[in-house]
Amino acid sequence: MKTVVFAYHNMGIIGIRRLLDAGFTITLVFSHEDDPAENVWFGSVPELCRELSIPCVCPKDPNLPEWVDSIGAAMPDMIFSFYYRHMLSQRILDIPLLGAYNLHGSYLPRYRGRCPVNWVIIRGERETGVTLHEMVEKPDAGAVVARRKVAITHDDTALTLFRKLEEASDAMLAGILPRMNTGVIPKVPLDLSKGSYFGGRKPEDGRISWEKPAEEIYNLIRGVTRPYPGAFGLLGEAKVIFWQAAAVDAPSPGPGTIVEEGPDILIGTGRGCLLPSEIEVSGTVLGTEDMCMYFKNHKGERFS
Repeated sequence: MKTVVFAYHNMGIIGIRRLLDAGFTITLVFSHEDDPAENVWFGSVPELCRELSIPCVCPKDPNLPEWVDSIGAAMPDMIFSFYYRHMLSQRILDIPLLGAYNLHGSYLPRYRGRCPVNWVIIRGERETGVTLHEMVEKPDAGAVVARRKVAITHDDTALTLFRKLEEASDAMLAGILPRMNTGVIPKVPLDLSKGSYFGGRKPEDGRISWEKPAEEIYNLIRGVTRPYPGAFGLLGEAKVIFWQAAAVDAPSPGPGTIVEEGPDILIGTGRGCLLPSEIEVSGTVLGTEDMCMYFKNHKGERFS
């Protein structure tokens, strides 16, 4: 079977390797140039393609007529998308005789849309998964080909969960792609009424609302901590990024208010308190000791 692949990130690398292991012939790969403004903590699909001598292109818009024509000329039996960041037009989806398929980082139909690994942590979920599904014009709405569940622990961050999803994707693709290469493609329609959809996230979405319960703030912190931009609060004119913290069941002195409790520094929330353990101020990361000294100088002040 011949395939054209749209791939980026570690999931793209996993997908390409598993396609080759399953006997697919990859005629062309579409990927992205890395954004210099982004924290690139993942592997390079173009670099992998160079190593494997697979043609790889990184257009800004794969839906332009010249690229659609290139895909058509490659005559793929199937198309696969592994964490590619652009929506593919219906003209592209109509090209392969056996369909186009996307790897999504949630257990569909829940958490359709962008940034599912961050959203499931932020919303305190205890389970998610990965899904290989048929691509249709509506995002993450096509029939399911394969799914695999992943448990979320209370101390998982977006990064530790993403590593779990990588392992789950690798195992899922290893199981289903050899069958697909023989033309056996199971498809189970999605009931979107039982799911949910979430949009993309921007760095400014990490601003902490101190009126929320401490547990919700804790979930936000672990959902956007490194390698993501981080959750933050404003103390006067200073932006304080919270890289690590815990929610504690203690009387709140008021949302965003800094208090000293014995050796600890606590910050009040809408219910309970936040116990920070690592912060960053003006580009300087402060561990427990330096952080406590910083907050003691601001005791009684309030985050906005």
